Amino acid sequence: MENNPDQIIDENLNPEDKVWVSPLSRIPRWLRNKFFIAAAMFMVIILFLDKNDLFTQADRGRQLKELLNSKQYFTEQIATEQGELDKMKSNPGILEKYAREKYLMKRDNEDLFIIPENYEEHKN
Repeated sequence: MENNPDQIIDENLNPEDKVWVSPLSRIPRWLRNKFFIAAAMFMVIILFLDKNDLFTQADRGRQLKELLNSKQYFTEQIATEQGELDKMKSNPGILEKYAREKYLMKRDNEDLFIIPENYEEHKN
């Protein structure tokens, strides 16, 4: 018998019962099914090769979570600042105090002396 390179001999058989066996016959039949192969290729493309693959979706989910957290933080900051603005609009004394502390404003008949917070260190 001529030895075909696409076929091999099954070594588990008796020497007188040796039969030529295709290498594909060792693969289970359900793995050779064309629908299974097509579905497997589709899954590989969708999960790993697509522009919206699994890793990109995970990264986008992480970014969404970070953005939602920052949105919550800024919403709280806006509420806090809005409360301070309402206080400044209702009480001119608080507005004056804020302007003096933040922008170093003074009245016409006053002199302003700025003392650093770590004055004791600079004193020596």
